[in-house]
Amino acid sequence: MNDSATTVPYPSRVRGCLLGGAVGDALGNPVEFMSLAEIRARFGPAGLTGMVETEITDDTQMTLFTAEGLIRARLHGGDPLAGVHGAYLRWLDTQNHTAPRPEDDGFRTGWLRTERWLYARRAPGNACLSGLRSGIAPPPPETPLGHGPVNPGSKGCGTVMRSAPFGLVRGTKAPFPTDAPAAAADPASATAVGPAPGTGPGRASSASSTSSASSISSAAADPVALATAAARITHGHPTAAIASGALAHLIGRLVGGEPLPEAVDSTDRMLSALDGHGPEHRETREALRAARRLAEAGGPAPEKVEALGGAWIAEEALAIAVYCALAEPDPRRALLLSVNHSGDADSTGAVCGNIVGAAYGEAALPADWAAIVEGRDTVLRIADDLVTAFEGPARDLAARYPADRWTGRPGRGDRHRG
Repeated sequence: MNDSATTVPYPSRVRGCLLGGAVGDALGNPVEFMSLAEIRARFGPAGLTGMVETEITDDTQMTLFTAEGLIRARLHGGDPLAGVHGAYLRWLDTQNHTAPRPEDDGFRTGWLRTERWLYARRAPGNACLSGLRSGIAPPPPETPLGHGPVNPGSKGCGTVMRSAPFGLVRGTKAPFPTDAPAAAADPASATAVGPAPGTGPGRASSASSTSSASSISSAAADPVALATAAARITHGHPTAAIASGALAHLIGRLVGGEPLPEAVDSTDRMLSALDGHGPEHRETREALRAARRLAEAGGPAPEKVEALGGAWIAEEALAIAVYCALAEPDPRRALLLSVNHSGDADSTGAVCGNIVGAAYGEAALPADWAAIVEGRDTVLRIADDLVTAFEGPARDLAARYPADRWTGRPGRGDRHRG
């Protein structure tokens, strides 16, 4: 399938990425926790061949709140890491309550949290819940990347499955954070996540917006580093953060018009910067290389998916999604392949959907599935608002995406115990 920059415009890729993620999430939802043998016993020898349920899970929920946090930071010049953290607390509210709580002077603001369909508990990850309830706002990652203070041993896929929006910020070409000083990176190689033109303090431009808010740390100055830092809000294992940064880089290359194989190659080169840091830092690159070898070794098959693991951990979820996208150029077949396995099918479906949507655009998604997936209108509204926030002018968005009142430090109303 042709995925050149000249045929698929950026807004279509953004819509495709977020909507494709929702489609893959809903596709895999009914077979999560089922073995491949059980899937075939229920649906026939070919396994799942269509969308049997339309409900999305926590994967899509958290992805939407990731995008919301980025939009707010862009519009108001706030710290994007704190903005995403506050957005995740709004998601946590949807898991703790059955309907929106009254607006307050903390994180309970904005329109997304008022969408009642989001108040559904769909097997949310334990690390995501416990990490957000911990009340800890992790500092920016150190170099080399160590274990974070929140769930330090967890590398579950709850990080990578929510990280595609970081890559939708155009210009994600920065190298993975290494021992090199942040200032050494080419400032033109990454698009900042600071205020939109004409909307933030000092009317900063995108070229200078990384310095427009003093609270923006060097670890959060580009989308890949931000994805890495945001993963540590809930998961402290280095691989959870590295896999999230890798997906952000891959999505960024795709929305920039790079063909999928070349974007995967670029991600591999980026990850090579971590080879000298230790075995944990090589896990994501090794998993992606295994996925590439399988994709090059003949026809696609669920058994090959199974060879990459169960996707309960971050690097396996990313590797399976990449394998399916590479092995099956047709988005419908890629999505079906990504959910027909013994593992975390909704997460691999969601990440595969993010990838094929970013690679080929909204029109390439299976129209029959995209038309009926739960939350379609909200997903596309967030996608369009993300494009507007980063492309500008975006003044009309400020009322729906108010400045964050949450400071990044949990107060009395910010801790969750239930």
